[in-house]
Amino acid sequence: MNKPVDFRWVARSARPDARVVLAQGPALLAPAALPAADRPALEAWRKAAQFEGETGATAWPTGLSAPVLLVGIGRKSDFHAARWLRAWAAAGRALAQAGAVRRVAFEWPDAAAFPLAAPELAGLAADGLLAGAYAFESFKSRKRAGAFVFEWAGRMSAAKAVRAAVRRAEIAGEVLREVRDLANRPANELGPMELAAHARKWAKRDGLSCKVWDVAALKKEKCGALLAVAQGSRRPGCLIRLAHAGKRGLKPLVVVGKAVTFDSGGISLKPGKKMEWMKYDKSGGMAALAVVRLAARLKLPRPVVAYVPAAENMPGGGATRPGDIVTARNGKTIEILNTDAEGRLILADALSFAADEKPAAIVDVATLTGAVIVALGYEATAVLGNDDRLVLDLMLSGEAVGERLWQLPLWPEHDEMLKGQFADLKNVGDGSAGTIAGGAFLKRFVPDGVPWAHLDIAGTAWLEEEKPFGAPGATLVPARLLADWAARSHLDS
Repeated sequence: MNKPVDFRWVARSARPDARVVLAQGPALLAPAALPAADRPALEAWRKAAQFEGETGATAWPTGLSAPVLLVGIGRKSDFHAARWLRAWAAAGRALAQAGAVRRVAFEWPDAAAFPLAAPELAGLAADGLLAGAYAFESFKSRKRAGAFVFEWAGRMSAAKAVRAAVRRAEIAGEVLREVRDLANRPANELGPMELAAHARKWAKRDGLSCKVWDVAALKKEKCGALLAVAQGSRRPGCLIRLAHAGKRGLKPLVVVGKAVTFDSGGISLKPGKKMEWMKYDKSGGMAALAVVRLAARLKLPRPVVAYVPAAENMPGGGATRPGDIVTARNGKTIEILNTDAEGRLILADALSFAADEKPAAIVDVATLTGAVIVALGYEATAVLGNDDRLVLDLMLSGEAVGERLWQLPLWPEHDEMLKGQFADLKNVGDGSAGTIAGGAFLKRFVPDGVPWAHLDIAGTAWLEEEKPFGAPGATLVPARLLADWAARSHLDS
């Protein structure tokens, strides 16, 4: 697999194909890296073009002796890791799409221009460049040649911590690129068992353990909720466990990720418009698998385990009907009022397995509700949970890596909307607080005393169209966040 960006270190870059210059609002940073004659010309172009350096804005100014990519990072007062990351993703995308650019130079401005330390800045910049340069081309007959060499220059680049941060980003980028390619595959190419086969391959390659429960094994485990979702499809469902052993004696962190390889809605059929995007209903599971692979490749001491319930939600002759009642692995009965609220059903049984690990904490990740997009748009992931310390730790990691979380409440009063008429609970609420209702449902499958959080990534898991900072398709949010959380986890072992 070709790398989209090859990072190198130089004292001073000579004769590159292009240089990157940052614009912090209207102020140009480190223009001294440019040929002397180009400095006033660049400022004159910026004024004439009214380039104000908004976050993620990019431009190729004219009238210079050599190509320059101007990248807006927003005003200093508006700095945030998420904006810095997006600006560099936009840079990576612009450079990858500039066919003649193969060698790019960047010289660090004065560190005083930023509120973060150089290693954090460099790591996020590398993350952004790699993410922005990505494109899913597995099914394209003609593929673009967008790879380029990125040369870091200047005093800041010489620090060991800076180079280590970029190296970590390179390792993470390689894993995320591979998982992203799989996450973008359509449903006719990737069903539950095909996903399990890929998990086994990754386990062998990365030194992980992998176990897969097929339909027969799930029946033995009495996973009635997961099986209810899978039974409408000719493609059998399964449960995947992928684990990084970590340091002996530490309790594991468990990530449970929803992987509905295609979601038609079942009998409660979705509208046809944009249904093609329902291949991305596996995004939570893909992020969970990515986290375990990142933990292994980054050699994290904390054991990390992923449980990925995988199913295809189809309206076949065996499909679950509205009004059916099923029994989950933990013995709770569920009245299914809407078969399109299937993600919480497959997560219910997987959470029961996760609790068996006696973990330090459980985090589930799912494209669970359209309501979260109404609440937060596409800029943040909702987090709900039963443990304020865990939620805060996750939010801090989100701030550090530029994958922001926003907490929603989960109070005992919210349980009322899920009381079943003919079973212990129903799988949808009363139509209000849809994201909270999903979290309240999942909370019922986590034993008391186990720290747990739910991340609803319906608005952040993919891009439906080309953006200046990214290609259409899976983003793998929040894999980087969870890897950072696992790396810095201070939970009791």
